[in-house]
Amino acid sequence: MLPAVLGLGIMGFVFGAGLFLASKKFHVQLDPKEEAILKTLPGANCGACGFPGCAGLAAAISKGDAPTNSCTVGGAEVTRFVSKIMGVEAVVKEKEVAVIMCKGGKKESREKFRYIGVHDCKSAALIAGGNKACSYACLGLGTCERVCPFDAIKIDGNYLPVVDEKKCTGCTLCAINCPKFVIKMIPESNKIHIRCNSIDKGAVTRKNCTVGCVACRKCEKVCPLGAITVVNNLAIIDPLKCDNCRKCVPVCPTDTIENYFEGEIRYASRMEEPESKVAAAG
Repeated sequence: MLPAVLGLGIMGFVFGAGLFLASKKFHVQLDPKEEAILKTLPGANCGACGFPGCAGLAAAISKGDAPTNSCTVGGAEVTRFVSKIMGVEAVVKEKEVAVIMCKGGKKESREKFRYIGVHDCKSAALIAGGNKACSYACLGLGTCERVCPFDAIKIDGNYLPVVDEKKCTGCTLCAINCPKFVIKMIPESNKIHIRCNSIDKGAVTRKNCTVGCVACRKCEKVCPLGAITVVNNLAIIDPLKCDNCRKCVPVCPTDTIENYFEGEIRYASRMEEPESKVAAAG
């Protein structure tokens, strides 16, 4: 018994010594800039930058293979610190947040069959494109909620994702993982959104969803800056042209256009309700 124990002890010592010597021989000294950048990055390791975690991004920035504003999670503050480390001028991008370009939940969007299966949008989409009659609609099974590392998305009682813009870092993971591509990244300052993803003709969209865009072009006509255009039966807002004038909101006949300014009436039909009812509903 004793020889066996001694043998194992000697082997352990030899292997340990070998690993120690190997670590010394093959040790790679980190670039001081890379090390400083890595300490500055938030450590979320979300992969939104396109690199394998914060370490991968730090290495890329230090070598000049990635811009200093690549970390969307860190935002302006991290961009400034990293730019200072690299000795370049900081180019701060406006924060983008996730916007759900569909408001056809269980109440508004018709189903073509009842889905009973894995509670996952990707899995449901494999079965005839999902249970929604509108093939472009949000399936509401919470894949976006589960992949969000910042707890910024929750599925509400109407089976629709709700984004908390204060928590959203713009990491894009929800948009990447949405099989219906209903999540778009929009500059935070843009508060007027056309919440529809369907490119079906108006009559078909109306049949499938009560709040879908029917391409009536009323919003396009009323926009003073030409920020709204109807393309493939769907009205689209150019965030670079939109100044949040809100003129498109009251003319939308299907309540597809929503005003995201806090404390203001969100869509057209609510504007016709008594003020007391609107205030009570929030």
